[in-house]
Amino acid sequence: MLARDLVEDYPSVHVDADALEAARLMGEHRLPGLVVTGDGGRPIAVLPASQVVRFVIPGYVQEDPSLARVLDERAADRIVNELAGRRVGDLLPPRTKDLPVLHGDDTVLELAAVMARLRCPLVAIVDDDTVLGVVTASRLLSLSLHAT
Repeated sequence: MLARDLVEDYPSVHVDADALEAARLMGEHRLPGLVVTGDGGRPIAVLPASQVVRFVIPGYVQEDPSLARVLDERAADRIVNELAGRRVGDLLPPRTKDLPVLHGDDTVLELAAVMARLRCPLVAIVDDDTVLGVVTASRLLSLSLHAT
């Protein structure tokens, strides 16, 4: 089986898109992440939902989660407002040389290896610089578990 056989339609966002809208899209559709595109629609990154959470939670709370207990709901609402006025590119982790992007004729094992190595919940599948869709880790697991 090839990557193109597992492709699902999936939303993508431009690197300059509104970060709050991207977070809403992930939350409303329960997406594990989004494909981030640059000019011309080429994928340039995957923004995992966990990275958005990491961006909005103050570093001191990440280092000591017990501090979260003392924050009230108003403080939690203000934390989410950290996304206001930001663009998707601001949320991306530091650039890595490897992108979670494969070609339609790559194998399922290649797909799984990239997900595992990059710790990415989805991989964009392209052919001739056109995004065909994505393969999510949950789709890959579902396929693997049904094969046994």
